[in-house]
Amino acid sequence: MKTSDLLVRCLENEGVEYIFGIPGEENLDFVESLRGSSIKLVLTRHEQAAGFMAATVGRLTGRVGVCLSTLGPGATNFVTSAAYALLGGMPALFLTGQKPIRASKQGRFQIIDIVQIMQPVTKFTRQIVDGNNVPNLVRECFRVARAEKPGPVHLELPEDIASEPVEREPFHVTDVLPPGASERAIQKAAEMIQAAKRPLLLIASASNRNNTAPALRDFVDRTGLYFLSTQMGKGAIDERHPRCLGTAALSARDYVHCAIDRADLILNVGHDVSEKPPFIMQADGKCVIHVSYFPAVMDDVYFPQHEVIGCTTSNMRMLADAITPSDDWDLDYFGRMRTEIDTHVFKEKADVSSFPNIPQRIVADLRHAMPSDGILSLDNGMYKIWFARNYQAHEPNTVLLDNALASMGAGLPAAIAAKIVHPDRKVVAICGDGGFMMNSQEMETAVRLKLDLVVIVLRDNGYGMIKWKQAGAGFPVFGLDFGNPDFVEYAESYGAHGTRIERTGQLVEELAAAFEAGGVHLIEVPVDYSENEAVFLEALAQKTCIL
Repeated sequence: MKTSDLLVRCLENEGVEYIFGIPGEENLDFVESLRGSSIKLVLTRHEQAAGFMAATVGRLTGRVGVCLSTLGPGATNFVTSAAYALLGGMPALFLTGQKPIRASKQGRFQIIDIVQIMQPVTKFTRQIVDGNNVPNLVRECFRVARAEKPGPVHLELPEDIASEPVEREPFHVTDVLPPGASERAIQKAAEMIQAAKRPLLLIASASNRNNTAPALRDFVDRTGLYFLSTQMGKGAIDERHPRCLGTAALSARDYVHCAIDRADLILNVGHDVSEKPPFIMQADGKCVIHVSYFPAVMDDVYFPQHEVIGCTTSNMRMLADAITPSDDWDLDYFGRMRTEIDTHVFKEKADVSSFPNIPQRIVADLRHAMPSDGILSLDNGMYKIWFARNYQAHEPNTVLLDNALASMGAGLPAAIAAKIVHPDRKVVAICGDGGFMMNSQEMETAVRLKLDLVVIVLRDNGYGMIKWKQAGAGFPVFGLDFGNPDFVEYAESYGAHGTRIERTGQLVEELAAAFEAGGVHLIEVPVDYSENEAVFLEALAQKTCIL
């Protein structure tokens, strides 16, 4: 057995089903070892996309997604997707090749220090210098990748080490169950919540992993507290719940911020410093309880007065047991705010028939067309804010968006991975014309894999979010407009189906037809972003906050 055989056996031992990527000359031993294994190699058209796919597998399953590249430029193409996994808390293993390290006849051709490059964007990175170390390195990689906060790890396999003979076996796989908080920590948190007048639950990104959602739903049902979520915590509890105040999609001055301002205590579950917080703490302001697997990272905007550390699922169940709903709580304002949000966020302008459609209508049409377990994979752009704010998620991890690295180009690759993980679910990628073109070549990957996938391209012929920011800063629009291909013909050139929306109501019809027909469909949707400025006016929130 050679080292590459052992590496593949170790990956099989860890339960790896797919490896996404692009092999090179330096990976040929590994690819040959992979050929006879149970692991499926998913050939992609760009290494960055492969990294996004591996990270999404980690995000959806809690298991470590795996991707592969060769050395040099193939490996450097991994950097963005590794950073995406790191900030987003997604367990993934990035495997890269390298020239022989014992002897080389090619000088420094394509050789750069990938281990050093990957250091700041991974939790663990090593070059394999001895095949006998593969079992312990792989086991350590998978352990570190899955440990809270989950994230990416990296191994580099040089060409000569890959072909060396070894006689080792994979390590036994063990699961580490995190402890719960102390009884004292739980009791203090319960006392603080019961003593508050207007306690509010905030559900953040880590709440969408480790099966925390059922415990959160039970907590809300038993205590009667109102809740809102960050963008990456969206859907942990069904947003149709009568206690739901929606998602903090904006930095400030929206309806949910009125609720945050009125609260005197926030129970912040699953907070991650990588995600922009929906509130800024003040020294004499509201009390904050931090509930997470790891201690808070203290800074000028976040310094909680109490922390409940350990398994979030266990801790929320213990906290629910320790709390008796109080007659002294004053939650009426949150109830009125729930009515306002239902009217002005989820319903207002959802039936506007003007064309091109405004974002509220596009979001409403998608919600109408998608089943409760259907998955939306959002790229990054202005539309991400609209979907985070206006789309009601019914189940956990059914709205995949990135509010940590917030990289463009991830929407389509993440959708492909989501469809591979959940082949029986409806999956739709939502991309702007800018983000889509950054990894649009993966349309071929989706077609080749014979996936049933819908890709919606929102066309405004420019970088719309930056235009909005530019205008908000008082600058004239400059340097942000571009041209586009004919997206219908572009999709058809890959063997996909292409459609262009030309009237209001057609989107729902085309989505239903695409779901029925199967295969890869691209739907081009012109979008009217004139609502951006109007809906985010400060006066809106000021009016609402005096209810």
